[in-house]
Amino acid sequence: MRYMYLIYTTPEMAAAPPPARLMEEIGKLSAAQTKMLSGGGLTTIDRSVRASVKGGKLTLTDGPFAESKEVMGGYAIFEHETREEAIESMRQFMELHRLYGDGWEGVCEMREMMDGPPAHA
Repeated sequence: MRYMYLIYTTPEMAAAPPPARLMEEIGKLSAAQTKMLSGGGLTTIDRSVRASVKGGKLTLTDGPFAESKEVMGGYAIFEHETREEAIESMRQFMELHRLYGDGWEGVCEMREMMDGPPAHA
């Protein structure tokens, strides 16, 4: 099963590059697990655009978003045999943030991914 980890933090923390040691340790964890399919940090919120649908109307809004108290700062996609394995992997991933994030605060949300439609040739 594939799982996506969505990492949320404050706009201020998302605007700064992560500490080099944190990225080094995440690289070690990813190599040790050999199950990371994709992942990375995201650019700052001022480069984002939101599309919303409300009341039958589509609206596009450029960032930054003043009302944002937390923003998605990154993501990772892993392949795990079980949900329990995925949870333990997420725990280890966030433990690295606690140890090497220099005061980093945030949340990691784990979501199981559904299979998409077949690719067309």
